[in-house]
Amino acid sequence: MLELARIQPEAAAGPNWPTPRASGFVLGLARTNEELESIQRLRYNVFTDEMNAVFPDAVDGLDADRYDPWCEHLMVKELGTGLVVGTYRLLTPANARKAGGYYSETEFDLSGLGALYGEVVEVGRSCTHADYRNGSVIMLLWSGIAGLVQQYGFRYVLGCASVSLRDDGVTAAEVWRTARTSMAGSPDLPRVVPRYRYPVERLDSVLPARMPPLIKGYLKLGAAICGEPAWDPDFNTADFPVLLDITHMDARYRRHFGME
Repeated sequence: MLELARIQPEAAAGPNWPTPRASGFVLGLARTNEELESIQRLRYNVFTDEMNAVFPDAVDGLDADRYDPWCEHLMVKELGTGLVVGTYRLLTPANARKAGGYYSETEFDLSGLGALYGEVVEVGRSCTHADYRNGSVIMLLWSGIAGLVQQYGFRYVLGCASVSLRDDGVTAAEVWRTARTSMAGSPDLPRVVPRYRYPVERLDSVLPARMPPLIKGYLKLGAAICGEPAWDPDFNTADFPVLLDITHMDARYRRHFGME
């Protein structure tokens, strides 16, 4: 693993940031087949056990697809145990061309991005081990993404934020209500169109629901949902397209990620 950063047990990120577990963490980029398999196994366990995702081509309990070889894979390990507890993957425009497109294009028509299309870094396949969701792992992963995007010299980050439909769309309805209001107030925001549209007209539920933590975090960063959700039958999720302009990132996060 190419190490990028670590959090020691005594290191606190500040009064408004989560304190890491006693053992601490190390963030890096996967550099061996064994490390990639550890990431793919974590993804399989989280997506299958918690989201009931179906991977028809899965072998030996690994979530692997044709995009993995073209991505940079961020991984967080727990110091001491070496357990892989969190991951993201990044796909640059150059590697997206080699891969035949972005993963997001399997769900969305991205032509609405216009000139931005060749300037976005795609992030995805985000997951964190169930025992390590106090916030410190995801913050470490986000700091790694911010550093890499800055290093690559790109301005935009694109991804799909998944919302489980196991609650009959109640949570997806809450996300869509927020997104629809935000999009109406942002006429200059690029729009993308789902290939297999989830029927948002069925998302008029008034039942109380909480915004999923990951999407809530994206919005706090300064990202925006830029289209209607797509339906992902393998994951049984409504997937919302999320676009972040690095120059519009919340100033507090920019300072925390060392981007000022």
